Amino acid sequence: MAPSPLLSVQDLRVEFITPTGPVCAVDNVSFDIAPGEVLGLAGESGSGKSTVAMAIMRLLRPPAVITGGHVYFAGQDVLAMNEEQLRAFRWRKMALVFQSAMTALNPVLTIGEQISDPIIAHDGVTPAQAMERAAALLKLVNIDSSRLNSYPHQLSGGMRQRVVIAIAMALKPPFLIMDEPTTALDVVVQREILQQIAELKERLGFSILFITHDLSLIAEFSTRIAILYAGKLAETARAKDLFSDPKHPYTQGLLGSFPSVRGPRRKLQGIPGSPPDMRNPPAGCRFHPRCPQAFATCQNELPVLREIAPEHRGACHLY
Repeated sequence: MAPSPLLSVQDLRVEFITPTGPVCAVDNVSFDIAPGEVLGLAGESGSGKSTVAMAIMRLLRPPAVITGGHVYFAGQDVLAMNEEQLRAFRWRKMALVFQSAMTALNPVLTIGEQISDPIIAHDGVTPAQAMERAAALLKLVNIDSSRLNSYPHQLSGGMRQRVVIAIAMALKPPFLIMDEPTTALDVVVQREILQQIAELKERLGFSILFITHDLSLIAEFSTRIAILYAGKLAETARAKDLFSDPKHPYTQGLLGSFPSVRGPRRKLQGIPGSPPDMRNPPAGCRFHPRCPQAFATCQNELPVLREIAPEHRGACHLY
């Protein structure tokens, strides 16, 4: 029997209110994440990945508005929480590793002050006690405690990213959202950060929603992968199944756009065109103007996300 999901997102819908009318950025997105599971959420820039993350945490600001759906965490409806409940929920139950550590840290506060802040705010400990815990958190992410008095500009990009992860783990939440945590880092440092995250997950047992535009990053890291295109889920599957047998033409295009480490050399195939303008998305399947396998039905009928193989769902008229 499968464990009850720790996080359950059901028909989530987010719109941006503009002078010309609402623009739907996230359109009825649903997925579950079990305790200890890693779900990779992938797609091109502008597909709605970060909007999903910010909606789950209730961090969206106007003109963004959640207009439909539910977000349940351990049975609690996050979208129904008031401000006091949200303050207790964030960082204690769920924390966010923000995109781009280069700009996520406050440049005028020391690393120790920034790690201590959520500990003091939520646990009511003294600054000295919070600083002791901050030192332990730095050690957890392989940074010497002497760096507590350093400012962000005195750290390398990889060290800053590990500091951001340490801040997210300050209250030992059971769930982390990681929004492109390796952006702007070179491939060697990216690998080190992913190994660090994997080790911490095994040691502490938290679940992860890992957001990225690079499928190669989450090939071995994720339990399952969900592909997002123009605000809608295109495909979801176990990681190994998605890489060995991608069903949706968009997923096939994403996988064909980066080189394989093993096997024969092959010519990389990019996806032609650009993602649609969400103010006026195409009728039918939103991917059909770029799809090499599109046919008449794709132009006027919206595909439904359905099971097309065991634990493998796709929104495509080919199936």
